[in-house]
Amino acid sequence: MNHVLHNPVFNALSTTDKHFNIGNESVKFFEEEVSPFAGFADENEKGFEELSALMPQGRKILFAIPTPIKPPQGWQAQHEIEGLQFVYEGSVISDEFTGIVPLNESYVDEIIELTRLTKPGPFDKRTIEFGSYHGIFEKGILAAMTGQRLHINDYTELSAVCTHPNHLGKGYATLLLKHQLQIILNHNQHPFLHVRADNKRAIGVYERLGFKVSRSMYFYFMKRI
Repeated sequence: MNHVLHNPVFNALSTTDKHFNIGNESVKFFEEEVSPFAGFADENEKGFEELSALMPQGRKILFAIPTPIKPPQGWQAQHEIEGLQFVYEGSVISDEFTGIVPLNESYVDEIIELTRLTKPGPFDKRTIEFGSYHGIFEKGILAAMTGQRLHINDYTELSAVCTHPNHLGKGYATLLLKHQLQIILNHNQHPFLHVRADNKRAIGVYERLGFKVSRSMYFYFMKRI
């Protein structure tokens, strides 16, 4: 049996994030305003057919898998990202944090503006519902943030790690990551995350914090045709 992080989307929607699922027992996906992610069990050879039957024409999805695939029939490939999955193997974080602000729905417009500028991954109006979003502000402007995304039993994914270009080099990302790690570890969860394989700057930060590569992960943005 594969590890739960081998198929993180389907396993999240089958366990801790199942309240988000609008698919069925066979194929699972989020509402678009929460996340474009969709998935199905490893052994389901008709998964894309079943997803297609449940989705309207033009619906876009994001599919994650550890090995490369060809665009399935009925779906148009729009973009492919080669990524890496990291799992935290560092120590417990016991720092005291100041200047970090919890982000709720009232900050959605500012969050979306920052994610459109920095492109950490898909983010829409309801993505914040995954929870635990925190940010740092400078002169009233959201300068950096982190949050959570997929939750799979005792695994929690860090996500939306981004810093405004005008505030790079100030250590905000590291500070927010440590804060997020402390939250996750205090809940007896195992932190993990995904990153583009060519994002050397981010990878360096994650490795210094104690993250180790778990596996490759390919991300396919596709549209139902």
